[in-house]
Amino acid sequence: MKRRLPFWPLVLALAVVAVLSVVGSLAFGSESIPVAEVVAAVTDRLGGVAPGRWDVIVWELRLPRALMAVVVGAGLAIAGAGMQTLVRNPLADPYLLGISSGASVGATAAITTGALAGFGVHAVSAGALLGAVGSAVLIFAIATAQGGLTPLRLVLSGVVLSSGLSAIASLLVFLSDDARAANSVMFWMLGSVGGATWEKLWIPAALVGVAAAGMLAVHRWLDALAAGPETAAALGVDVAGLRTTLFVGLSVLVGVLVAVSGGVGFVGLIIPHAARLVVGARHRVVLPVAAVAGAVFLVWVDVLARVAVRPQEIPLGVVTGVLGAPLFLLLMGRVQYRFGGER
Repeated sequence: MKRRLPFWPLVLALAVVAVLSVVGSLAFGSESIPVAEVVAAVTDRLGGVAPGRWDVIVWELRLPRALMAVVVGAGLAIAGAGMQTLVRNPLADPYLLGISSGASVGATAAITTGALAGFGVHAVSAGALLGAVGSAVLIFAIATAQGGLTPLRLVLSGVVLSSGLSAIASLLVFLSDDARAANSVMFWMLGSVGGATWEKLWIPAALVGVAAAGMLAVHRWLDALAAGPETAAALGVDVAGLRTTLFVGLSVLVGVLVAVSGGVGFVGLIIPHAARLVVGARHRVVLPVAAVAGAVFLVWVDVLARVAVRPQEIPLGVVTGVLGAPLFLLLMGRVQYRFGGER
């Protein structure tokens, strides 16, 4: 039997790495700052000392951005783990149900038509959130009308809806008279946390916390659902109710995350599998490990996105794909891995 890594030492080690990663990430950007100056800028703020030379860059720009990367990375990781359990498909990611494509339509409409201009700098995020909610409601209605939220219906409906919504987003760009719209839409679709502020941070952070706590509270039900609906029902789990709750909760979570960061791909797909590789498949251990690992991963992805081609910035989805694919294939090749009983 494969030996798993001990859970609590691993989580504590990852938490320490996450804190150090956030502090370290503040030193990188268009202008490098010594780590000692970064620590001084943060401690001055927390201690009520008069702001110093690097205060604006560290406290107002880079720290909210780094914390948003933590929130989005953790949120996408637990959303991916939940989605893979909901549809019992190892290829599932948080965007499987077309929520990202719905958000893309809303964001694209806001960029190309000026709709929701009354929301000011939040217009794109508001459009993305409306699109995400609309697509979630649509997929729920379709699946329910056709017999219920079964894994097969969710996957097929999500894939088809995603294709249709992506086509609508492309049509909006094609019809736009704004030559910069395509670049703006493409950059948003590939994801960024560059627009993070302290004001934008607390809603997704609170939602990720609630989602993680809720999923951990029913971790035994999730384990049973991952083993199959018959097994779950035999153990007394309300399968239909659990699926509906999981669907609604994940849809809201993913919709909010996409609204603040765009469509950051690959995190929700590979991080849950990586967590299962090192601690096993039980949700009680997978969810915390995946959340912290996803946070650390996206913090350093954001650093690379900022410094790789300075002074320009690469979309996060490009970096996650370039890093995530070989990393995951390497892990898969070194250990025996199972999902839902399949190797």
